[in-house]
Amino acid sequence: MASALAIATPATPATSASMAVRLNQVARTYRAGTIEVPALKNVSLEIPFHRFSMVIGQSGSGKTTLLNLIGCIDAPSGGTVEVCGQNVAELNDDATSDFRARNIGFIFQSFSLVPVLSAYENVEYPLLLIGTPPAERRERTLVMLQAVGLAEQARQRPNELSGGQKQRVAIARALVKGPQIVLADEPTANLDSATGASIIELMRRVQAQSRTTFIFATHDQQLISHADELFSIRDGKVVEHRTEAGR
Repeated sequence: MASALAIATPATPATSASMAVRLNQVARTYRAGTIEVPALKNVSLEIPFHRFSMVIGQSGSGKTTLLNLIGCIDAPSGGTVEVCGQNVAELNDDATSDFRARNIGFIFQSFSLVPVLSAYENVEYPLLLIGTPPAERRERTLVMLQAVGLAEQARQRPNELSGGQKQRVAIARALVKGPQIVLADEPTANLDSATGASIIELMRRVQAQSRTTFIFATHDQQLISHADELFSIRDGKVVEHRTEAGR
């Protein structure tokens, strides 16, 4: 059987894109009745492939909106969003769903596991969506559960797992299809500090070996200390970009 992280390694991008993410003058405005509420204001940024990048800022600053645009869950009100070299505005709804399913993994603060499915079935689910053959699906799922240390919990449902174990399942689910990018919204917020530290170590190790691009929205100083790229956002604008030396 191939190693866990070899199976989870992203394929070479289909394009010659030099950046995992490129936003150019991106705005996102929501409407609340007759009032327009700007969530992002003319944001331009670039995130290289194979990095451990953080978007930081206070609640309501626009962090989650930014991740939703990168994840093709939301669409900008203005500007362009390129992910893995693809201008996502050029895709119709079906093509957007397929692009997202094949290229982007998600890790959520609340885990977002399907409660009636076992850990194995939760991890396997993204492979079902993209039509992975059964034998390959089984191999990838088992290997990813082994990689996150949950092989013995494969048949347990989420209500039988601890918070740290649930987040490990979520990480395995995000990585099992070998995505180019993993987006994580406050992935350690519901964990105690010791469990959070172990989850960060796991994600950092997987990122270094699998070469997946991780992009986080976070308040967690423990997680922020691991950043390769750091974007500070305030009132819908990126106010600072810092690349950590030596990483």
